Amino acid sequence: MILTNEVEARAWVAALPGANAAAMARLESLSALLAEENGHQNLVSAASLDQVWLRHIADSAQLLALAPEPTPGPWLDLGTGAGFPGLAIAALRPRLDVVLVESRARRVEWLERAARELGLDKVRVVGTRLERLETFPAAVISARAFAPLDRLLDISARFSTRDTLWLLPKGRSARDEVEQLTDWNHLFHVEQSFTDPEAGIIVGSVKSHSAGRKARRA
Repeated sequence: MILTNEVEARAWVAALPGANAAAMARLESLSALLAEENGHQNLVSAASLDQVWLRHIADSAQLLALAPEPTPGPWLDLGTGAGFPGLAIAALRPRLDVVLVESRARRVEWLERAARELGLDKVRVVGTRLERLETFPAAVISARAFAPLDRLLDISARFSTRDTLWLLPKGRSARDEVEQLTDWNHLFHVEQSFTDPEAGIIVGSVKSHSAGRKARRA
């Protein structure tokens, strides 16, 4: 199934487990806050605001369809930017500990204000570069257009345990990035995106560095 318009996207999100009236109201508020803030800073492309449910909300919420129920935490979202997927995940799962990592000061201010106005008191916004963030074990790690897969693992695998679920929307490059990943022992595969027929989501876990990588570092 590929969602193609706002009506389909909104209905699909509303049918997710836990997407009750309060959750949908938070997402409506998020959409309005995003449109307002986009007039002050370029959070997302202006054209995408006409398809905010398809391009941003459903695109984020689809990660929940790939995560177990109940959704485990903490959920670590890297390079959150405008709040996707992390802020949308938190709006749908307000009891879930969600950590949003974003280094740009104006976007940090936006994320903090949005979380506060949406009443998401389980959201923690970390305004720093990922390399400076104190290590902790994450149950889920997500990142949307943050870095190529090999680079992403280099800088964030320290947050991953053998049980951590990685959910990485990657667009057209998803399969190529997994196939070219030779320096890690992993269990990654690619799922079709529900919002873009040409996009994929990398899903799976990381076990360790490969022997080949260790040999080159020795």
